[in-house]
Amino acid sequence: MSDATVPAVPPSAEEAPAVPVLPSLVDQAERLVALGLVGAAPGAPSADELLGAADRLGGAASAGSLLVVADAVLPPSALVPGLRRRVGGRAPAEKPGFVVADMPDIDDFAPTPTTVVPDAVVYAATDPDRGDAMRNWSPAEAEASILERGRTPFTVAEGVHWALQAPEVLARNACYMMIGSRLRKAKGFDSRTPALWISNGSGRDGRERRGAPKAGWCWWNNRHTWLGFASGAARVA
Repeated sequence: MSDATVPAVPPSAEEAPAVPVLPSLVDQAERLVALGLVGAAPGAPSADELLGAADRLGGAASAGSLLVVADAVLPPSALVPGLRRRVGGRAPAEKPGFVVADMPDIDDFAPTPTTVVPDAVVYAATDPDRGDAMRNWSPAEAEASILERGRTPFTVAEGVHWALQAPEVLARNACYMMIGSRLRKAKGFDSRTPALWISNGSGRDGRERRGAPKAGWCWWNNRHTWLGFASGAARVA
């Protein structure tokens, strides 16, 4: 994408909170175990198997990589409720994640032809980036730029795993889309594009969900000032 076609980031959204550093892959595996996500589904690795895989991948993947359990084993719908975001005020609370009402088919969003995911139950995604510089870009614009730079957009499962391990990666005015997953139709793809952001508690979300992590969607050709595009450098199995 040439500089002339790069959408401007509005001044109010230029400064984004720092992206948290991920712990070791073994620590990430232990968190998934603590959340009760291991062994809960057919084909899911046991705690020992996951820890062993994480230890092995730790020797192959760079520091700061993200541990991922394949969505065939742990689909996004099973992961999203494990998301938490601390909301302050007089009575601080942790709000659980949720999937928007008009995306009941979130698990049907699959990797695109240019998003090559390893045929492995457990793998690592290296050098995760929130794509803050691409806020106010459309998914179509961001996809072209990510691929031109030799990177790979995150799938829904990868994006949710990231927020599970580092809740602070979702911040006001700095959340992200996951354009490595799309829903196939008879011709082409569904225009809905998966994203993770923070609910304002309006509409069908419900006031009680204000401040909660929200898995939803945006249109493929639309731009949003608060959404970047999660991507990685590579996947290691």
